[in-house]
Amino acid sequence: MENVPAWVGTDPLMQEYMVNEWGREVYGEQPVFERLCLEVFQSGLSWLTILKKREAFRRAFNGFDPEVVGRYGAGDIERLMGEAAIVRNRRKIDAAITNARASVALRETGGLSELVWSYRLEESVQLDSEGMLPTQSTESAALAKDLKARGFAFVGPTNMYALMCAMGIVDVRGALGLPN
Repeated sequence: MENVPAWVGTDPLMQEYMVNEWGREVYGEQPVFERLCLEVFQSGLSWLTILKKREAFRRAFNGFDPEVVGRYGAGDIERLMGEAAIVRNRRKIDAAITNARASVALRETGGLSELVWSYRLEESVQLDSEGMLPTQSTESAALAKDLKARGFAFVGPTNMYALMCAMGIVDVRGALGLPN
């Protein structure tokens, strides 16, 4: 793929994701909920691992429809724990269900997308001396705290910063030399 920085690596799936999706603005309950869930599942793993399993996650979690996932019960949890094509971590599966319910509850006050976007950084991202992105920000810490207070689980400053970068809340594309 042309115009892909070397730091992206050589995996075609990762290259396509980085060029066409990462850092581009995402709005709406379902797309934001999907990205939130994938960041939860990514914790402690490589993003490429999750990216390779993304379609399986979508199938297993009913397209990340918060309404449907929020109604999951014990049988669904067992089904997900037996699904070899996804990350089978009970705490992360429980968090996805908890977060679906919390997302639905947010509809009364503007919704998940509006809440997450309300933490948009005021300044452009600053790379460190080695040209790397920060791993969290004041805004991602505040978002994580707010989400936890609203009943969300497995959300911390680091994975919320990753979410904010992935969905364009943090303007990372130009800073990292990715084509707009």
